[in-house]
Amino acid sequence: MAEQNQKNEVKISDNIAGAEFANLMQVFHSKEEFRLMFAHVFEPTGKVVSKVTTTPGHFKRIVRALEENLEKYEAQFGKIEEGQAPVQNGNIGFQSRE
Repeated sequence: MAEQNQKNEVKISDNIAGAEFANLMQVFHSKEEFRLMFAHVFEPTGKVVSKVTTTPGHFKRIVRALEENLEKYEAQFGKIEEGQAPVQNGNIGFQSRE
């Protein structure tokens, strides 16, 4: 029973920089993984600020956590109106791998 009360400790590596701002996200997937690419776009340029690769099962848990938090946020602060995409043509030097 003692194992059930054990808490996991998460450490943040010292080489991880502070938070990055992203106003564009692209998602790619294969049978084995989901790849998320976050970018800060200020036309006519953009900069990829983070890339995350994860398993399909974990990606589904991420989506569920995001949906739950969005619902809580809107219940507390009101409905969020979706903003305009930072890139109107959907492409700023990034190519989809479909």
